[in-house]
Amino acid sequence: MTPVVRDLLIANLAIYVLKWFTPVQDLLALRPVDVTIKFAVWQLVTYMFLHGHLFHILFNMFTLWMFGCEVENALGSKTFFKYYMITGIGAGIFNVIFAWNSPIPIIGASGALYGVLVAFAVLFPNRVITLLIFFVLPVSVKAKYLVAIFIGISLFSSIQGQVFGVSDGIAHLAHLGGAVVGLILLKGNALVGIVSREIRYRQFQRRSEKARRRDLEIRRKRDEVDRILDRINEVGYDGISEAEKEYLKKASEFLSDD
Repeated sequence: MTPVVRDLLIANLAIYVLKWFTPVQDLLALRPVDVTIKFAVWQLVTYMFLHGHLFHILFNMFTLWMFGCEVENALGSKTFFKYYMITGIGAGIFNVIFAWNSPIPIIGASGALYGVLVAFAVLFPNRVITLLIFFVLPVSVKAKYLVAIFIGISLFSSIQGQVFGVSDGIAHLAHLGGAVVGLILLKGNALVGIVSREIRYRQFQRRSEKARRRDLEIRRKRDEVDRILDRINEVGYDGISEAEKEYLKKASEFLSDD
């Protein structure tokens, strides 16, 4: 059990218990119309800590534990917490954009969990996950294919809801939004890394070229200084030209600084 996953489990379970004794769900659930009309932006954060029935929270928390611990170990606790919150908030915003006037409340950590699933698939694409279909039939599939199937289901269900008005009571748009935001964050960081490496490489090339030109200049000056010194050995210092004397002085200063 990693620290952030542990704290998230405790927070979700505590709020699940609290909702049975207080009207906390009415205040904290995400209603798109409240965000767009009443500017209840806190709901974009609080909704992900609310759950409906017992199976809802148990399934979500099991998913968080199963996949979140490894992702947290890979990313580090601080980065994982930021990633989890951003994907959860992004999932809520995604839902608000496509259903801005809906009064139907949205609750659950599933949006953030889809972000976690995407991170797991990116970090451990070939990890084999075994599922129990109908809690009986074991099926093994690689993480990248499993997450792709989940996203495909959410995409198909979202299209059904938006185009044909068919709804199963699940916020598939939030699921899809969490996955999209997670992918953007992960690929965005990868892109930043690529750009940073390219910048460092070009800086290294410029420094290398500058050093190469300076080495050439040093060798050229030393060759010329050696030539002038040979002339001095032949004709004496007074026998060389004023230009050679000036060059010898400046070259001496340059080489001394180097």
